[in-house]
Formats: sequence, structure tokens, C-alpha cells
Amino acid sequence: MTVTDATGVDSVWTTTRRTGVPTVARWAAAIGGALVIFSVIIATQGANPIEVFADMFASTFLRPRSIADIFNAMGPIVLAALAVVVPARAGMSNVGGEGQVMVGAIAACGVALLTDAFLPTAVVLPLMILAGIVGGAAWAAIAGLLRLVFSVNEAVSTLLLNFVALYLLLFLIYQPWRESSAGQPTTRELADTAKLPELAGIGLMVGIFVAVIAVVAVWLVLDHTRWGYKLSVVGGNAEAARRAGLPVSWLILSALLVGGALAGIAGMIQYAGVEFKLRAGFADQIGYIGFLASWLARHRPFPVLLASFVLASLMIAGDSLQLDAQLPAATINILTALILIAVLGFTQKKASR
Repeated sequence: MTVTDATGVDSVWTTTRRTGVPTVARWAAAIGGALVIFSVIIATQGANPIEVFADMFASTFLRPRSIADIFNAMGPIVLAALAVVVPARAGMSNVGGEGQVMVGAIAACGVALLTDAFLPTAVVLPLMILAGIVGGAAWAAIAGLLRLVFSVNEAVSTLLLNFVALYLLLFLIYQPWRESSAGQPTTRELADTAKLPELAGIGLMVGIFVAVIAVVAVWLVLDHTRWGYKLSVVGGNAEAARRAGLPVSWLILSALLVGGALAGIAGMIQYAGVEFKLRAGFADQIGYIGFLASWLARHRPFPVLLASFVLASLMIAGDSLQLDAQLPAATINILTALILIAVLGFTQKKASR
């Protein structure tokens, strides 16, 4: 029998423990099938699949700089995934990580533009983190209020708010925050003193450590606090929770607020630790990739780390396709999609009736 958690999603990790090798075999078959299909696709483009996979592995995992790039990309993805995990415990689907990441970055950038020239790092960085948290949470709160007041499904509202956040970012970089000396519409670069520190010599930003701490914190809160337990009850049956006297509306709103705050931190890290300026295409797809990572992890905090590592590695591997195999870098999106379809579609067993 497949075990189902409070979100209603089968937990592959629990299923694996109970069913053993068959589940592992299903995972292997799913991923192997995705690789076979991808091999056929790249072969039709005149490339040798074996050479392509070898080059992708070497350029992604055998170069120190690439390893650092994977972990730098992984940090914001983990936080964006956690922004989905927390509301999912209450039975909600937060598709708005992309917009919450952008608004968190916008808020952090606004603080930096005002303060990084004259305030010390010890003051600017905490202010930027706080701004990212408030910005992401406030953006998620819009969807929460729409659900509670007007019964608008949060999956729809959070998705649409992504586009609003994008146009807000574009307005700012084209108009009031535009760096006049830059050829492309961007904000000015963040002052060196306000950038997140990195480990000397290897280019690894501290964002990944923040993400790991966040994973542990989310696990502790969801699995070992009364608030986390109440979210599980709401996710299992909101009407029963309401009849039992639980503050369902507050729990729903608070879960979205926490999720938005985590996404806002992801935006701050992407801004202060990776890109250092807002531009068109800033943090492109991080929120959506985080959403996929959460689903791959079955909305469980620790498996999010593995899912995010896989997806971040695929992002970095895209460069190899372009440089070594002379294929469009976007070709990696096909492999990502195939793996997601295979894993999400063919590794779950139907629950016994």
C-alpha cells in the first residue's frame, strides 16, 4: 500500500522503504527511458549521444568551477522549492514562486540602491534580507487574501501574479532604476561591500548554506511543531479542521506567507550573490524550477536538496550542449522535461482500495 502524506501526494521515500527494490527499479526505468528518448532526439540533430553525455558529465562534474556553479544555482532553487513545500502541507499549490522571487529581489535591490553607498555591510545585508522576506511574503499574501475573501484558487492567482511581478521588474529597470551608462536596461551593480561573501578561491557563494539551514528549519517546523501539525490537518481535510475549531483561514494565510518569505530570500540571494543587478531575464525560471523540485521531492524538505541538485546540474549541463555538441542550450530543457514526466508519471503506484 502506498503511503500518502498530509498533502495528498504519495511519498516515494516512504514507498521505497516499504516496497524495496521494485520502486527503485521503477525509478531507474523511468530515468533510463528518458535518457533513451533524449538520445534519439539528439541523434536526429547529427550528434553522437554517447559523446554528448560524456561531454556533459565531464563539463558539469569534473570541473571545480562547474561544481561551484551548480551549488550557486542550487541555493535559490532550494528556497523556491521550500516556498512550495510549506503551502503544500496545508493542501495548497503555490505556483507563484517566480513572482515572489522577483519581488523579493526587487525589495532587496531597492534597499541596496538607497543604502549600499554609505552604510556598512553588517547593516546593508540584514536590511536586504529583511526586505526580501517582506517582499516575497507580501506578494504571496495577495494570493492568500484573494482565496480567503473572494475564493480565488491560489494556483491561479499565484501564477498570474508572476506576470505582474515581471512587468513590475521591467518597469523599474526601464524607468526609475535604470543605469544610465548601461547599454541594456539594468539597475546599477550592487556595491562590492554589499555582495554576499564567497569561499575564497572556488567561487562558492554562501547561498547554498542558507538554503540547507532553511531545509532543516522547515523540516523542524513542519514535523515537530503544533503549527506544522495543524497545517497537516488542514491539508488532510480543511472542513474537518474547521469543525474541530482550528483557525483554518489563518493557517492557510500563514502557510502562504512563509512560502512567499522563503521565495523572497531566494530572490535576495540571487541578486546579492549571483547576478548583482536587476535586468530583463533576472532569476529566469528559478521559481518554476523550484516548483518542479518540490514535486520531484513529493513536497518533503530533505529530498528537495537532491531534486534541486539534479535540476541545477541540468541547468549547468546546458552550456555543454551548446559549446561541445553545437546544440542549442535550450535542448537541455527537453531532457529536464523528459525526466520530470518519467519520474512524476511512472514512479508512483496507485493506492490500494
